Amino acid sequence: MVAHFTPEKPVVSAEWLLSHRTAPDVRVLDCSWFMPGSPQTGKQIYDAHHIPGARHFDIDDIADTTIPLPHMLPPPEKFSSRVRRLGLGDGHRIICYDQNGFLASARVWWMFRVMGHGDVAVLDGGFNAWRAAGGEVEDLPPHFVADRHFTVRPRRDLVRDLDQVKQVVSSGGGAQIVDARSGPRFRAETPEPRPGVRGGHMPGAFNVYYGDLIGADGRLKPETDLRAAFTAAGVDLARPIVNTCGSGVTAAIVALAQAMLGHDDAAVYDGSWSEWGLPDSGGEVVTG
Repeated sequence: MVAHFTPEKPVVSAEWLLSHRTAPDVRVLDCSWFMPGSPQTGKQIYDAHHIPGARHFDIDDIADTTIPLPHMLPPPEKFSSRVRRLGLGDGHRIICYDQNGFLASARVWWMFRVMGHGDVAVLDGGFNAWRAAGGEVEDLPPHFVADRHFTVRPRRDLVRDLDQVKQVVSSGGGAQIVDARSGPRFRAETPEPRPGVRGGHMPGAFNVYYGDLIGADGRLKPETDLRAAFTAAGVDLARPIVNTCGSGVTAAIVALAQAMLGHDDAAVYDGSWSEWGLPDSGGEVVTG
């Protein structure tokens, strides 16, 4: 059986994965990740149990570790080398899931797209949805041969750096900035979790908390609800968007929701607030 998912819908259901997991071109990635200071790591929870055959993708390892910012995009050659070690290559349909909500699975979905690999989707509802659908689990590492080439074709339109976001802010009438952090963090009512980072938000930014896009069942809300959330925040989905958050992780969840609504070219500010909020970044901060 040849697996297939429609590119305009960047999520697949657990039922879809149950039917297609063993297809020869499907590869499943466990992208579980937890904030620093959590009592467990993504690798620990992966080692305890995961979808059969899934490889573990660590956003803190497959990253540019020469930059003093968390899990920044790695150089293309490093990304290609590391994903090949995971047995991933051209022609593979990649399904990302998380055992901690949508967190890093959406980030990994975005990373593959930045690197030019469009055959990638997120498992809606993640590991919990898989279990609820009757999916089996295992605690053994997968057996695979890393023998396929992975061609990187960078899509720079999907990522923004500090200088580019400064230009967006200064222009005032270009792309919209959508901040995925909680309202209290956006308004500087609660401190940032990273030491030395200022509170507040970028001038002109819209606040769409990523958690408001996820239903009680752990899946993305219906498209009508997603659209309503952006509209209520003042976001025009017909205009260009740059998504940001604390460190470029939950911004990808917001980008995933936008892609569900047909806006699949929204960018993510990779450094996000962990960079902009630094006192010496030169980025203007608004509070309240």
